[in-house]
Amino acid sequence: IARGFALNLAISFVAMVIGTVAGVALGLTRISTLRPVRTVSWVTIQFFRNAPWLALLFFCVYALPHTIDLGGLRLVFPDWLKATLGLALPVMANVAEILRGAVQALPSTQWQAASALGLDRHLTLRLVILPQCLKPAIPPWMNWYAILTMATPLASIVGVTEAVQVTSEALVAEGRHELLMPMYLYLLTWFFLYCYPIALWTERLERKYGVIQ
Repeated sequence: IARGFALNLAISFVAMVIGTVAGVALGLTRISTLRPVRTVSWVTIQFFRNAPWLALLFFCVYALPHTIDLGGLRLVFPDWLKATLGLALPVMANVAEILRGAVQALPSTQWQAASALGLDRHLTLRLVILPQCLKPAIPPWMNWYAILTMATPLASIVGVTEAVQVTSEALVAEGRHELLMPMYLYLLTWFFLYCYPIALWTERLERKYGVIQ
């Protein structure tokens, strides 16, 4: 079960990295000066924010190929990585909204001051706006990481051998019904011990930075 839980953490790490990078890019298009770009990004964000996570998992696991050919080199595309991409999609959309909200929460005088200094929009974002968005964006970002970690057991439904799947297989192998509650309680304890400190840290940062959820 501990080894299976390690896979849950690996999925959460990789999905959060992918979702964060893609979410920042998507969030920047959300505040673009071009209306068509903003519209496309808004539709993308709303779609993945409101799509069921399990449906996204099934889509990625069964729609993506099992192998990828790169110039004669065949790479295996494992199910756990497909599930990771499926979980990264809603994270991407929510990170984009976190970034948009953080940018729009800044007073317009920041943009005006940067313009007065002769900075173009690109430099204003990079040097003035985005650095100020980092601190207020960290608490909701951490909150979404905790949510993502607790959602990783969904991968067991699409055949990924993570902690829940390992626990189920162990129960079937033992054939002892009295172990059902203790083993799942043991598994829940792993998730609690990992996610609860993140929740406490998130609340502490919210109070420190004055973030209102």
